[in-house]
Amino acid sequence: MKILVTGGLGFIGSHTVVELLQKNYEVVIIDNLSNSSISVLEGITSITQKSPQFYKLDLKDKLELSEFFEEHQDLDGIIHFAASKAVGESVEKPLMYYENNINTLVLVLQEMRRKELSNFIFSSSCTVYGQADELPITEEAPVKKAESPYGNTKQIGEEIIQEYAKVNSDFSGISLRYFNPIGAHESTQIGELPIGVPQNLIPFITQTAAGKRKELSVFGDDYPTQDGTAIRDYIHVVDLAKAHIVALERLIQKKNKKNYEVFNLGTGKGNSVLEVIHAFEKVTQQKLPYKIVDRREGDIIAAYADTTKANNDLGWKAELGIEEALKSAWEWQLKQD
Repeated sequence: MKILVTGGLGFIGSHTVVELLQKNYEVVIIDNLSNSSISVLEGITSITQKSPQFYKLDLKDKLELSEFFEEHQDLDGIIHFAASKAVGESVEKPLMYYENNINTLVLVLQEMRRKELSNFIFSSSCTVYGQADELPITEEAPVKKAESPYGNTKQIGEEIIQEYAKVNSDFSGISLRYFNPIGAHESTQIGELPIGVPQNLIPFITQTAAGKRKELSVFGDDYPTQDGTAIRDYIHVVDLAKAHIVALERLIQKKNKKNYEVFNLGTGKGNSVLEVIHAFEKVTQQKLPYKIVDRREGDIIAAYADTTKANNDLGWKAELGIEEALKSAWEWQLKQD
């Protein structure tokens, strides 16, 4: 079966491509390389001994996208990762985020409609919940007003897919709401490769430990948590990648209960920033210089998933722990130096 992966050279996309290839899917990747590197393609090929088809294509280019779908009318499914994803940058450049994240989604769905294609997996985020009223967070939790343009693009994206599914019974879609993906492939051939200053905690930790950054800033130690630092649900990227295959096969095998479904993807356990720092120091034997600074605008106190629906309905469960994820992230970082 032939699967299109948009943003397939990104962090989560590349790990998902590896899992697809290892399950003998034919994979076609679209990526404009705006936040990824062509070297990732070599990593994918090195791990799997297979070369996916790759198109350097910007999804905002309607003509090029249409030509691509003319050439690939036999797609069995699409996993849509391609999007800008830095919260801070989205606050500074909202129009860029709406154009890149919303317009491209609409264009891909229009091409699917023209070619009568189904089976669509959308890369969503737990940011849609904001600061949830109850923890752990279930899929029934209310979607709160977004804290950033990035978060809003995920909310709007889900609404677009849901409304399209309502009027197109032949379409099947799943939105996967990720919590905090971390780690790297055990081969160290692919991992998280932030361009410029990292926006996420783990690459900042690994770059600090490697001496590339002077020290780690911990944003706030006055949250109402056990140690005062914010709590998140950190999920190994390989577990996350495998969930996409399970979700895709649910649609292909027509096991979905409705033509649009939503699942949380996390471990079900929250870790504070300080807990993550101490776990990293334990598994790597590296002392990590850090300082407490003011809270960061838009950050919430705590978020971790209720994984019951993903475990029971989707038949997927996170298997790798935070120490394994941090160890793999560190080994990946050492390979970059």
